[in-house]
Amino acid sequence: MPGHIVTSYDTDLEDLRRSISEMGGVAEKMTGEATLALARQDEALAQTVIIADKRLDTLQREIEEKAVLLIARRQPLAVDLRETISAIRVSGDLERIGDLAKNVAKRVTAIADQAPAQKIVLGVRHMSDLAEGQLKDVLDAYASRDTKAAHDVWERDGEIDALYNSLFRELLTYMMEDPRNISFCTHLLFCAKNVERIGDHTTNIAETIHYLATGEIFMGDRPKNDASNYATVTPGA
Repeated sequence: MPGHIVTSYDTDLEDLRRSISEMGGVAEKMTGEATLALARQDEALAQTVIIADKRLDTLQREIEEKAVLLIARRQPLAVDLRETISAIRVSGDLERIGDLAKNVAKRVTAIADQAPAQKIVLGVRHMSDLAEGQLKDVLDAYASRDTKAAHDVWERDGEIDALYNSLFRELLTYMMEDPRNISFCTHLLFCAKNVERIGDHTTNIAETIHYLATGEIFMGDRPKNDASNYATVTPGA
């Protein structure tokens, strides 16, 4: 991207990019540690994730403030305006990813005294691994403005949905077989749904990259594979 006559303008844009990169790193770490804490029933690690969410919230507010000031001072046009708007959009998705990871971490304390069905917990962990991979790839695509890589992430969202459907059915089976499993499995359902929503937000970022690079809104229908009735439920924070 060619430089601007006013050097401080380039500095403002670069500052936005650095902040998004920092937010992405925090969100990636939170996502991985939340499900690791769930698999290990590690309450201390879960608490670390919960605390980290405050940093993500602060970064998002700072990015929004910087973007608004940049628009007011520089009155950017074309790709510069798109970059500024995209930074606001991406920061919002990353902040929400942090909230969802925090939600998973909160469940660790809730199930700490319950014997886990490790097969199901590992299923949630596998979902999280896919979501983490998508998040890393979409952040790399954002940094390089790589629309092809972004579209690849967009197409992979259906894999997480399919895993969620499988876990949903398996957890229902556990609950029907033994009512004592209901509490634990319900918490895991919320965890799985939170991870599935993380995948949705990475897909949002992929669509924002398309807008940033082309100036056009991505019009394709997402390759959703979430067929469970439970998928309409949004877990509480």
